[in-house]
Amino acid sequence: MTADTLLDVRGLRAGYLAPVLGPLSFALARGEVLGLCGPNGCGKSTLLAALLGNVRIFAGDIRRAPGAVFSLQTQRQPPVAGVPLTGAELLALTGAAAAGLPPALAACLPLRLDRLSGGQRQFLHLWACLQAPADVVLLDEPTNNLDPDGVAALAGALRARAAGGAGLLVVSHDAAFLAAACDRLLRLGGVDDAA
Repeated sequence: MTADTLLDVRGLRAGYLAPVLGPLSFALARGEVLGLCGPNGCGKSTLLAALLGNVRIFAGDIRRAPGAVFSLQTQRQPPVAGVPLTGAELLALTGAAAAGLPPALAACLPLRLDRLSGGQRQFLHLWACLQAPADVVLLDEPTNNLDPDGVAALAGALRARAAGGAGLLVVSHDAAFLAAACDRLLRLGGVDDAA
């Protein structure tokens, strides 16, 4: 691994009872946005779980930069009904800064999360993940629930976070978003991936 390499994945085969993806090899560097695309069930979310040690590794190796901190945004938002947590409190809990948040969403910070739209909550969760003090940011279908303005703002936020030195791994079915936001794409097809 070089000094700029945050992740070095070699010959990875991972899954649950049996491998879902692999063998797969790739590296992620500081300042890079890597997009992951492929059909449903090919192992994109499984790869994110493997990087965090949450699924079975059947073969291969995942090397992480020493001391690298990870941040993960999953497809499922935590339930917020009846929880008196505001947007500002969510950001404070994750160590994320509000600076740079699009003005329409900055106005939502004093509001309870259960009073926001699905898209507003999605963007605040994404912002919390992106702005948290992490070296590697993992995003799983981040454009879910976002309107076109939100998708454009997210693409800009990814580029800014990468410019700040983080490495980002983004899973999405949104080809236009991946083309706009990523430096390169890794296409997965499931077991027997070649990279």
